[in-house]
Amino acid sequence: MRKLVFLFALFLMNININSQELNCLINVNYEQIGGSNRQVFTTLQKSLTEFINQTEWTDRTVESLERIDCAMTIIITARDNNTFTATLQIQSTRPVFGSSYTSPVLNLKDNDFSFKYNEFDPLIYNKNSFDSNLISTIVFYVYTILGVDADTFSKFGGETELKEAQNVMLQAQQSGLSSWQNVVGKQNRFLLIDNLLSPKLKTYRNALYNYHIKGLDNFATNKDFGKQAVEDAVISIENIFNKTVGNYLIRVFFDAKADEVVRIYSDGPKTKNASRLTTSLRKISPNNNSKWRKIE
Repeated sequence: MRKLVFLFALFLMNININSQELNCLINVNYEQIGGSNRQVFTTLQKSLTEFINQTEWTDRTVESLERIDCAMTIIITARDNNTFTATLQIQSTRPVFGSSYTSPVLNLKDNDFSFKYNEFDPLIYNKNSFDSNLISTIVFYVYTILGVDADTFSKFGGETELKEAQNVMLQAQQSGLSSWQNVVGKQNRFLLIDNLLSPKLKTYRNALYNYHIKGLDNFATNKDFGKQAVEDAVISIENIFNKTVGNYLIRVFFDAKADEVVRIYSDGPKTKNASRLTTSLRKISPNNNSKWRKIE
């Protein structure tokens, strides 16, 4: 009988583990502000960690080793009682087949993050309403992480999760906060999810798939093929360069991938389009020209 109870408990534990998709490290940094009551930040960090990592975000069955490694760093820059102004850094990685290497997928910085929070406030997400900018912002980026990660494993595989992020954005627009609105020239949450789901910018998501599945995941067995596939994927991003002015997705890609691209192409045999690659990189991501000069 005791053995049966143990096995049943183990079964329940596995269900819980297999249904959680993220392994997210949360850090709430409050060094920039004064005040004596700082326990609220420790509580917030703990609550967000539990909220993100213990919530079932999708209906997928996920083994513990398949959970997405990611991080969110909240840097508090101002406080007025229970109202906080902050920046939010979002990072996620993806394992590469046949190696111990993890490839950066997202490296986003959100400079327009304000929220209200009282210590021990319950963190509850309702997909049909906007209740808290803290919750909506965190959930928006959770689904963005899930969607973009899925895109690196199957072509447009993150459509469901990205549409969930879009729903968060649509609900949050009622707040009137600029980070959720369509503001010309503003690279914000609205623009991020709008671009990711835009039919005319699907080249970007297709490039993510080819870069990882055809490129990085082949390095262990056929480095020349993998390197060429990565190059072709990067060059393909140029196709969206002229479709929108200052395309946000190009910045999103290279904020995560610039250093990795340099490492891949700074040594070893050249590929057939090596000169075209550097020309393309200088054109679509001139802010990284100092890095592109390291590519031989």
